[in-house]
Order: sequence, then structure tokens, then C-alpha cells
Amino acid sequence: MREYLFAASLAATLCFLITPFVGKLAMAAGAFVVPRLRDIHTEITPRWGGLSMWIAMSITFLTVNHLPLVGKAFGREATGIFLAGSFIMLLGLLDDRFDLDALTKFAGQALAAGILLLHGVQILWLPINGILILPANIGQLLTVLFVMVVINAVNFVDGLDGLATGIVAICASAFFGFSYLLAVVNGFNRAGAPSLVTAVVFGMCLGFLPHNFHKAKIFMGDSGAMLLGLLLSSAAITLTGQTDANSITSAGTGSSALPLLPLLLPFAVLAIPFLDLGLAIIRRLKAGKSPFTADKEHLHHRILSLGSTHKQTTVILYSWTAMFAVPTVVAAFEPLWVSGVVGLFFLSLSLLLMGRSWRRRHPKLDLPAPEIEVSK
Repeated sequence: MREYLFAASLAATLCFLITPFVGKLAMAAGAFVVPRLRDIHTEITPRWGGLSMWIAMSITFLTVNHLPLVGKAFGREATGIFLAGSFIMLLGLLDDRFDLDALTKFAGQALAAGILLLHGVQILWLPINGILILPANIGQLLTVLFVMVVINAVNFVDGLDGLATGIVAICASAFFGFSYLLAVVNGFNRAGAPSLVTAVVFGMCLGFLPHNFHKAKIFMGDSGAMLLGLLLSSAAITLTGQTDANSITSAGTGSSALPLLPLLLPFAVLAIPFLDLGLAIIRRLKAGKSPFTADKEHLHHRILSLGSTHKQTTVILYSWTAMFAVPTVVAAFEPLWVSGVVGLFFLSLSLLLMGRSWRRRHPKLDLPAPEIEVSK
């Protein structure tokens, strides 16, 4: 555990220190955002936050490669994850600068998934009627689709300062907890690529968040969103490849759905972005518009309209994310009632924050009732 904490801390420190210099580089290169009518920010802001994340990740990997435990996590799969992440980050840099069309980005994402396949990162089985070993071509297709869906979910939620960064940090910490505890409880090798990747992702997000939280000094851009999405999806896929589902089932620990959790967890954590994406597609198609048409009716826009500040809206969506992510992990190792209590805690937290926002928007409703004199 100490080596993973070191990896996360190193990634956070490097990302925090590197990001200001990357911001200046992005401005000089013309990779910045000029505020539009649908945007919430009002100042010209540099992109390319993904470059600072990638540099921090690269230096961290080079450093921890020499540690006695974590160093064992490096192999063919870890190499593939790094190469695919580097490719998708470069694609994102180009998009942040030149605004590539959607088809080009989709093709690049599929190619990045292909790099993962070439290095053995592939969905091998699904827990259907026991354990269903997938044919190679089906597993490859599902891998590409899974990677692309997670990449675009992370990219889609990046609409508010610090929102995507914090959500991915919550996702990475939950996934690290699941993969590490899974190894401890079942006696698997603790030096796994999923634990290392998610620890580094958590560190990168933690170091980047102070620069990205409201008011953001830099945006992660597509370079950061697509990099984080690829790292999360590849960690999930790698965990299924390294884990013997039959041994998990026979161990009798946690939930009977435990073998499915490596693939379900990213969807559970990204439930809010997926919900927002689905509602947006339905909303735009009903209006006769393209699903890719931008608007100001996303979940964060609606919460803002209730009277929440920018920071309150971000924290509310953090709590919604944790409400799905943390109980899912807890349910794998503890009774369901414990998971339910954890979920209720985060639900209560979000309701409390929303209640404060409502009272802020409607202060007259908070006035004390007038005193009524009663004649004697």
C-alpha cells in the first residue's frame, strides 16, 4: 500500500507543479477557449491539461518501475496502456488546438483501443450463466466499444470547472479500493496494473484539481478527458483479464455479482455522465436536432438554475457520483445493508447541499414566522 500511496503522491505533486507551465505553453500555441454564449466561464482559458497529466504519469511510471512491489506491475499490458494513453493524449492535443470533427476523434479512439488489444488488454469473459468465455472477435469488439463509451462519457461530463476532474478522482479511488481489496481478500498478486493505473490517475486528478476548480486557470480539454477515460477503461478490462472469476465465486466473499463488478464499476461511477448523455440525446432528437448539438440544459445547468453556485453544483455532482461508486465497492466485500447505509449518507449529503442552494435562491421562504399576540 505504501508504494501505491507514493505513486499517487508523486503523480499529484508533479501534475500540480507542471500544470502552470503547460497552461502558458497552450496559450502560446493557440490552444485556448474563447467564451461562447453556452459557456459558463467568461475568460479566455488555456486547454492542454492532458499534457501535464501525461507528463506526470510518464515520470511517475519511470520512477515507480524501480520499486520492489509496484515494479512487478509493469509488463506487456502496462506498456500497452501507456502507449494507447500517449496516442489518445496526442489526438486530444490536436483536437484542443484545431477542433477535429467527431468522426476523426471516434476513429482515433478506436485505434487507441486497438493498441490495447495488441498488448493483450481485452475483455476475456463475462459472468453470464456462470462464466462465459468470449470468442476472440467478440471480446475484441466489446473491448473497443467499452473503451470508446467510457472515453466519451468522461469527455461529455467535462462541462463545469473541476467537475470531470473530481468525478474521475472519485472513480479512480473507488476502483483502486476495489482492485486492491480484491487482491488482499482473495490472495491475488497485489502488484497489478489496475491498482497502479488507478492510483496514478487519482494522483493526477488531485494535482490538477487546484488549477481546474472554479475559477479554472486551465481546462483539461479533450487531451485530458480522453486520456483519463482510456486509463479508467483499460484498468477495468485489465482487472478482468488478471482475475480468475471462478476463484472469486468459489471464495464466497462479498456479493454474488463480484465477478461482474470490474466492468460494472466504471458504469456505476459514471452513472451521472451516462444519464446526462442519454437525456441530452433524447432531448435533442425530440427537438429535431443533431445529438451533437450543444445546449445549456445539462444536469449542471439545471442545478445552477436552482440557485446553486458554481462550486456548490460541482460538489453536489461529486456527492451523486460517490452515491453510486462507494456503495458498489462496499457491496463487494460487506453485507448489502452496509452498502445501503453508505449510499444513504451520500444521498443525504447531496440533499443537504441542494436544500442550502434552494434557500439561497428563495430567501423569503426562510424568514421566521411572525409572532402573534394572544389577548389575555
